[in-house]
Amino acid sequence: MRYEEAGVHIEAKAEALRRAKAQLEATYTPEVLRGLGAFGGLFDAQALKGMRHPVLVATTDGVGTKTLLALEAGDVSGLGFDLVNHSVNDLLAQGAKPLFFLDYLAASRLDEEVLAALLASLAEACRAQGIPLLGGETAEMPGVYREGAWDLAGTLVGVVERDRILGPERVRAGDLLWGLPSSGPHTNGYSLIRKVVAGQDLEAWVPELGETLKEALLRPHRSYLPEFLRLEAARVEVHAIAHITGGGIPENLPRALPEGLGAEVWKGSWPIPSIFTYLQRLGGIPEEEMYRVFNMGLGLILVLPEEEAKEVQALVGGFPVGRVVLGEGVRFL
Repeated sequence: MRYEEAGVHIEAKAEALRRAKAQLEATYTPEVLRGLGAFGGLFDAQALKGMRHPVLVATTDGVGTKTLLALEAGDVSGLGFDLVNHSVNDLLAQGAKPLFFLDYLAASRLDEEVLAALLASLAEACRAQGIPLLGGETAEMPGVYREGAWDLAGTLVGVVERDRILGPERVRAGDLLWGLPSSGPHTNGYSLIRKVVAGQDLEAWVPELGETLKEALLRPHRSYLPEFLRLEAARVEVHAIAHITGGGIPENLPRALPEGLGAEVWKGSWPIPSIFTYLQRLGGIPEEEMYRVFNMGLGLILVLPEEEAKEVQALVGGFPVGRVVLGEGVRFL
């Protein structure tokens, strides 16, 4: 017997990697000593010597069932941005900046065209963030994954000065919650979204949205690295950051708050994108469930002293959306 008879197509994987080689290598920075083709990527950490007390930060995440919607729509070009940008935002929540990225792509059968498109998307996303795609894994595992499905995940490593780490220990009662707008559902809630839009024509124009469902639902997860860097350069004081992902505001905002402090969030203080009201109406989803599942238009919430509000508004836009208060949990007003 041959490996192909067991469902593994070695040549398809090799050809897709050959096609993507130049794109992947275009992400390399001078710190990359060895990348594609090696058994492990090599990254020169010499630059960290210039830091006073560097702390490495690592995060791993995936795109989830948004991949199924993208495959159904025949467009996976945004999935690399979903994965990379989601990971970058998780680092920002610690006050860290990215160093390098590692990807994991797997399917029951590696379709060469899909694999090439995914690798191109990952490379483009890494270049946009100025980080190298240092290495990764591409696996074909018939019997583990459902036919036609893909798994897309990755690990991002970054660094922060120890005395610049953001988090709950910096937060004080009275701090302002400042929201930065999302580009849509980002990478969360897609199991529910797919159930709600099942049978809908993804290519059809939706007047309520001003675009097609495909455009609204496949818009990539936004990266907030440019905004973070502008705030850092201006020395704006930020105490903590909550990346609003799965679980919405009620589950993610408390992760940025210390024990004994909660948050009041002011409904109506930011515009809710029409994709959320459309999904709520189409699926008959209770409002409480909407806030528990989706970001509802806020991709990142900064926790900062109120006196920083004017400068934050001028530098990165956004909205005052609440306040840190005594107590526990999140209360919507």
